[in-house]
Amino acid sequence: MLVDLCCKAGGAAVGYARAGFTVEGVDNEPQPRFPFRFHEADALEFLEACIGRGNRLPDGRPVDAYHGSPPCQPFSAISNCRPGLAASYADLVAPMRELLEQSGLPYILENVPGSPLRPDVVLCGHMFGRALYRHRIFESNVPLTAPEHPAHVVPASRAGHWTPGTIISIAGNVAPMALARDVMDMHWTNRRELAEAIPPYYTQHLGEQLLAAIGEDDLAA
Repeated sequence: MLVDLCCKAGGAAVGYARAGFTVEGVDNEPQPRFPFRFHEADALEFLEACIGRGNRLPDGRPVDAYHGSPPCQPFSAISNCRPGLAASYADLVAPMRELLEQSGLPYILENVPGSPLRPDVVLCGHMFGRALYRHRIFESNVPLTAPEHPAHVVPASRAGHWTPGTIISIAGNVAPMALARDVMDMHWTNRRELAEAIPPYYTQHLGEQLLAAIGEDDLAA
């Protein structure tokens, strides 16, 4: 069982499920398109309660690993383009990391470049043969590796202004949606959900390594 904290619509969760985990999500907002069992709750409070129960869910089922995607707004380039906007968002990275370390379980934290994560792995859509850049950094207490990173030779378009021959940018008023869903491999989401997501192939790649580190025979029943 892997718990996806700040799960949103489930881009990361789907990747971990494809890697072989049973996944449940936690978010403080309703996520009607999240494809697995969902808990509407404050992620830090939910995590702290799980730890207090010996890394068990509210119904007593054991947890094997955690993924956390704290809000990226304090660190994103878009927020930092407007004076004072980034500072208006809470930075949950440090408190989430502290709790994850306290749990004693394997975990992965994800955020945007510029966030205060240790960049153990940086993933890009181009590494997976996709016409997408979308760099994201991952910190973990489990050794992780990344595929080879091809050079970025094709320019990226501005978000919402894709033109043929450029790489689509998945942010803001992303368009065209059909192309965006294809390159993200997330066909169940709306525009806002897609813009906030990481593609499932990122976490499938990492989840396979996480599962190997845990050992399938050691997964909680």
